[in-house]
Amino acid sequence: MSNQQVAKAADRPLDESRFDQLSYDVVAKSFKVISTIFFREIRTSGYHQIPADKPCIFIVAPHANQFVDPGMVMITSPVRFCPLMAASQFKRKIIGTAARLLHAIPVIRPQDLAAPGAGKTQPRDLISISKTIKVQVEEVISETQIRLASPLNDSDVEALNKEEGVKYKIIPHVDQHDLFDQVHDSLAQGRSIVIFPEGGSHDRLELLPLKVGFALMALGAMAKYPELDVKIVPVGLNYFHPHRFRSRAVVSYGAPISIDKKLVQDFKNGGEAKRDATSKLLQQGRDGLKSVTVNAPDYDVLLIIQAARRLYEPAHRKLRLEQVVELNRRFLIGWTQFKDDPRVIELARKIRAYNQTLKYFGIRDHQVEKTSTATLNAAKTLIVRLSQLMMVAAVGLPATILNSPIILLAIYISQIKQKEALANSSVKIAARDVLATWKILVALVAAPLLFGFYSLLATYYLHTRYSHLSVGNLILIGLALWIGQPILYFTVLRLTENGIDIYKSLGPVFLAVSNPSAAENLRAMRKKLSEDVTEFVNEAGPQALEDFDPKRYERQPSFDSSLTATSRADNSASGFGFLSGANWLDDKWLFQALHYDSESEDDNEVTNL
Repeated sequence: MSNQQVAKAADRPLDESRFDQLSYDVVAKSFKVISTIFFREIRTSGYHQIPADKPCIFIVAPHANQFVDPGMVMITSPVRFCPLMAASQFKRKIIGTAARLLHAIPVIRPQDLAAPGAGKTQPRDLISISKTIKVQVEEVISETQIRLASPLNDSDVEALNKEEGVKYKIIPHVDQHDLFDQVHDSLAQGRSIVIFPEGGSHDRLELLPLKVGFALMALGAMAKYPELDVKIVPVGLNYFHPHRFRSRAVVSYGAPISIDKKLVQDFKNGGEAKRDATSKLLQQGRDGLKSVTVNAPDYDVLLIIQAARRLYEPAHRKLRLEQVVELNRRFLIGWTQFKDDPRVIELARKIRAYNQTLKYFGIRDHQVEKTSTATLNAAKTLIVRLSQLMMVAAVGLPATILNSPIILLAIYISQIKQKEALANSSVKIAARDVLATWKILVALVAAPLLFGFYSLLATYYLHTRYSHLSVGNLILIGLALWIGQPILYFTVLRLTENGIDIYKSLGPVFLAVSNPSAAENLRAMRKKLSEDVTEFVNEAGPQALEDFDPKRYERQPSFDSSLTATSRADNSASGFGFLSGANWLDDKWLFQALHYDSESEDDNEVTNL
C-alpha cells in the first residue's frame, strides 16, 4: 500500500505512541494475572501461524464467557488488536475503562436501542414480540398498518392468537456505515481487530449461526484499499467448564484464511455477485472455526465422545490439554459420519453403561487403573492421604471462612446476572456464559475492600495493644497487611486446590480397600471396552479423516507438568517486567509434594455447560 493511501486511511492518524502501547499492555498484563488466579491452566496452540506483518481479523468462537473471552485472546495472541465491543458496554466502569485503553471500536447494537412499542416505526426496523418472534418492517402503510418483510409462520400466529394485548418492542434499524469505515481504516493502518461472529455470548455446545459482519469488513476493506491483504484468523476458545473457578482452557489458533482477489472483485461488482462472495467467505470462516472448536449436537453425545477418547488406547497416557481438544474434535468428526452405524450404536450403549458404573462407584475413568493397588498398600495410601487432607483443611478452612464474603457475594451477584441474561436471551441454555465475568468483576471490587477492612481491624488492634506505635508506623503496617493479603490468599488457594486434588484421589484407593473384587471387574470392563473402541477407531478412522494415524499421539510430546497457568512466554515488550507472563504466580513446585490427580476435574472435559 502506498503512503498516500495510508495517509487517507482514517480521520485520526495511527497513534503507535509509547503511551498507547503501555495502555494496551497494562490491560493485557492485568488480565493475565487475573486469568492466572481464575484459571488453573491456560494452553495455546497454533499461535505461530499468525502473520505478524499483515492486518488480521480474528474471528473468535464459541463466545462462551462474555467479557473474559476477549481477554483470553489478548493474553495469547502475539499481535496487538482493536476489539469490537458493544457501545453500551463502554458505560460500565471497569469494562468501559479497559475498552478505552484498548482503543476498542464501539458497535451500536440495535437490540440495545429497543424500546416498548409506541410511536412510529420505520422500514427495516424490527418488531420484537417475544424472545423468539421478531419481524422486520418492509413498509409503513398507515398509523395502524405495516407490511412485513416476510409472513409469520403458523406456529407464531397461533401463539399470538392465544394472547390478548400483546406487548412488543421496536428495535430500530442502525446504519453501520460509520462502523465499517472505521474498521476498514483501522485495517488499512495495519491494525488487527477481534470480532465474535456469533454475536452475543451463549452456553450452547455448538456454534451459533455466524453473522456476516466479518466477511463484509474484510471484503470491504480490500475493495476500498486494493493493495491491502487482510487475513482472517479463526480462534477457538475451548473451556473446561468456563464458569467454574480454577478450571482450564485452551486457545486454539487456526490457519489464516487468505481472501481470493476474485471474491473482492465480485464484492465490488455488487448485487448477486456481492452476496455470493460474502457467503463464500462466511462459509470459509465457519469451516475455519470448526477446525479449532469442539461442536457436539447435545450433551449426551459429548459424554460419549469424551469417554471414547479416553478409552482409545493411544490416548491412555496423559495428554496435553490442546491434544485433548484436538482428539475430541476428531472423534466428533468420526461420530458425524458413523453415528448410524450399528457398531457405533452398540459402542455408545456400552459406553453409557460404563459411565453409569463409574458414577455408581464415584470415580473417574482415569482412576480405574489406580484401583489395582494391593489392599494393604491401598490402606496405607488411604491413611497417608487422609492425614494430608486434614493438614490442608486445618489451613484452608480458616482462610476460606475469612474470604467467604467475597465468595458468597460473587456467587450471589453472578446468579442475579445469570437470571437477567437468561430472561433476555433466546439462545442461552442456562446463561452460564455470564457467570465467570461477574465472579471476576465482583472479586475485583470486593477483594480490595475486604482486605482493607481486615487491615484496618489489625491496625486498630495493634494501636490499642501497642500504644507506643506512631501513626506513621501504623499506616505502614496497615499497607503491608493490605498488600500481603492477596499473596497469602493465593498461597492458601493453591494449598486448598491441592487438598481438593487429594480428596478426589481418595475414590480409587477407597474402592481398592473396600471392594477389591468390584475394582477388578471394573478394570476388566474398561479393558474390554477400550479394545472395542480402539479396534473400531483404527478401522473406521481412515474413512473419516484423511490424515488419520493411529500412532499420531505416540510421536507427539505428552503432558508437560511444568507448564501451568499461561503456557507461553509473553510477546509484548511493555516494560512491566514484574507482570510479564505472570510467571511469578507459577508456584506448583511449592505444592508438588501434596499434588495428586490434577486432571480429576471431570477428567479435563471440554464443555460449555
